[in-house]
Amino acid sequence: MRPTTAARKRAAPARGPGKELRREQLIKATIRSVARRGFSGTTMAEVTREARLSLGIVNLHFQSKDKLLVETLRYLADEYKQAWEDALERSGPRAADRLAALMELDFSRAVCDRNKLAVWFAFWGEAKSRPTYQRICAQYDHEYNEQVCALCRAIVTEGDYPGVDPEAVATGLAAMTDGLWLDMLITPDVVDRKLARKACFSFLAAIFPAHFTVAP
Repeated sequence: MRPTTAARKRAAPARGPGKELRREQLIKATIRSVARRGFSGTTMAEVTREARLSLGIVNLHFQSKDKLLVETLRYLADEYKQAWEDALERSGPRAADRLAALMELDFSRAVCDRNKLAVWFAFWGEAKSRPTYQRICAQYDHEYNEQVCALCRAIVTEGDYPGVDPEAVATGLAAMTDGLWLDMLITPDVVDRKLARKACFSFLAAIFPAHFTVAP
């Protein structure tokens, strides 16, 4: 017996989670594919094989490889933003505690996943020639950097560190983190998460000795 119109309407909402699940499957498959094959070797067909779904599914959700890549970048950026917002919410009220929480996050297993690092650097490498990638990266980088700058300013004020430029410290932290991520991706046998974390906290301890110690 066919379901009534009312029954079909009641059943319709159940499709929502399935749709989002398929999108996430395809995006995660894209991350794995780009990490292994790069942008040029990643095709819609490769993604569907990686996700074990049909080609029609990826075409239905994303229509083109370009749209799929843009949504993959948004997914990674949203995931990272949610992670640092959660880290701040769980941290203590002091500026130093909040900054330490962000640094701990940056060298956590979830953030330092090799596939994700490879994809981040792939997008950054393309950002100069692709305004959409550049705009997405710049938006999230700006929000994160503003937060780090505000915390550094608060620590400078609280600790009375004469001559310390909080904006310069924030810029140094960003450059150090990016460089350490790249080292972990390219030379994982030399630089691991523990060493990267120690390097970062050593930098903070040198700038703000009353607020940070060298990480073990």
